[in-house]
Amino acid sequence: MKNDEILSQITEFCRKADMAESTFGRRAVNDGKLVHRLREGKRITIDTLERIQAYMAASMAGGVPPPRGLQVPPEKRDPRGNFRFFENRQKYLLFVHTCSEKRVVADRVALELASIHPRPPALRLFDAGVGDGTVLARVLRATHQRYPHMPFYVAGKELSLEDLRLTLEKVPDRIFEHPASVFVFTNMFYSEAPWLTPASPAAAAATVWHEVPLRGASSGEFEQQIAELRPFLEQNWRAAISPRTAMPLYERPVVLVLYREDHRFLLDSTIPRPGQTEANFDLVIASQPYRALSSVNFRAKRIIAPLAKALRPGGRLIGIHSHGQDPGMEMIQAIWPGENPFAVSRHELLRAVKYELGSLGRDLNFNAYADNRSIFRYDMEALPNEVTGTIGTSTAFAAWNAAVYVAQIEDDRLTEMTQNGRTLDAARDVLRKYNGLWFLDESYVISRRRD
Repeated sequence: MKNDEILSQITEFCRKADMAESTFGRRAVNDGKLVHRLREGKRITIDTLERIQAYMAASMAGGVPPPRGLQVPPEKRDPRGNFRFFENRQKYLLFVHTCSEKRVVADRVALELASIHPRPPALRLFDAGVGDGTVLARVLRATHQRYPHMPFYVAGKELSLEDLRLTLEKVPDRIFEHPASVFVFTNMFYSEAPWLTPASPAAAAATVWHEVPLRGASSGEFEQQIAELRPFLEQNWRAAISPRTAMPLYERPVVLVLYREDHRFLLDSTIPRPGQTEANFDLVIASQPYRALSSVNFRAKRIIAPLAKALRPGGRLIGIHSHGQDPGMEMIQAIWPGENPFAVSRHELLRAVKYELGSLGRDLNFNAYADNRSIFRYDMEALPNEVTGTIGTSTAFAAWNAAVYVAQIEDDRLTEMTQNGRTLDAARDVLRKYNGLWFLDESYVISRRRD
């Protein structure tokens, strides 16, 4: 909603209520200069807009609210379906091992290392959705190559216990090569994870904080100690489904801190403590952190805006999501004509994030970039003879799986189509047409200006 629309609603309300505009501002949001600032073109946050409209609705006869502006309705999912789409392990693991997305995304993220400006006591990195840890591990290799002697504070958010286990398998090698590292993993929400602080007092009181100083000097020793965490994780790293939205959420917040015991002295000022944590990240990775069908306002308010707030001066957030308009999407549309799950572009998302942040975004730069810089390609990796001539069932199935995984097609729709054989025929047609299969992602960057 633009300022003119908000002002027209307020003006009409004040006329009918015979109320001064300054009085309206004080009563609605405790700001007598609200209307004056709106006329000057100042932005307001979504929360402020909601408070304005809630006040007007409560004051109107019958309590009917006026037309809403930027709304963020609850993201609802059918509880009869998957726990969440990305928890379909078979589709996920097959996609990861047959497509190059993880490697290509890590290479794109690593380009941002040349533009960050770390400050003592450590370079601070946050991965907003660690997944199986492949992207994080690759980025950390590149980070070590550029900053071999700088302490690292590496934090990651991941709700899935299965993905956390895969990620922890990669930590021993990383902490062996770069011993001055602190790894922190949490299952908290996007608005909480950078600060390791739940918003709810009850959740904060129930937080499980587990610090593990790893003993020894070899990756084998570190791996053994991390493997011993399995009973702790199975007991505490649990998720449930919200009865209201059918969205996944943690049963209780957990923070897991790992570092080398022989580097405790060096890392003392980097190791987080309960109630004494900060965000201030040099680099935030937000690779596929939201569902393709989620609304632009949900993405802005619940995910990207909180992550942007976690940047330190000179810090950068790189966001990546599927772009569509590729052979993978052509395969999907051969079965479901008109299907387009990628309706929100990076331009729309950045506009919504800027609106949501309001005055808090004054020192941020929102970089959508031109298509030739933003959009990049990754491929299904197959041998040349697998996509020419007679295409085997396993190759066609891998291609179909990659396409439906990227497009996030629900299982109930897949069941209807996979039984008639049309799906593999569509996969073979696309593989022959393009002599392979590839997909497109688009990226954007939010950076905070340096002091």
